Amino acid sequence: QVQLVESGGGLVQPGGTLRLSCVASGISFRSYCMGWYRQAPGKQRELVAGIGNGFSRIYADSVKGRFAISRDNAKNTVYLQMNSLKSEDTAVYYCNADTVLMKLAAADYDYWGQGTQVTVSS
Repeated sequence: QVQLVESGGGLVQPGGTLRLSCVASGISFRSYCMGWYRQAPGKQRELVAGIGNGFSRIYADSVKGRFAISRDNAKNTVYLQMNSLKSEDTAVYYCNADTVLMKLAAADYDYWGQGTQVTVSS
């Protein structure tokens, strides 16, 4: 059974940077595509970035050029480097896993980790 532990969030000023980490267990990590999601108050959870097991990447238009997703299969960890942060990036960030990269966008999963709060404010 998959377990996901997100970390690295915090309070940052506009224009700042953060690096989020998600450690996955209970799955054959290198065989899975991984996604980072966010959910702001009153809004639906949305896919921010995804990375395939072959290292293909997809990004939401709102974060292209500012965020970068990467993975370390030896550590069962997926990262989200967030640069040039904006107030609208404020949300709880989650990760999840799927066997198909393009299925990540549906966010149709029963299990979610606790997430990590990112707050962008001056």
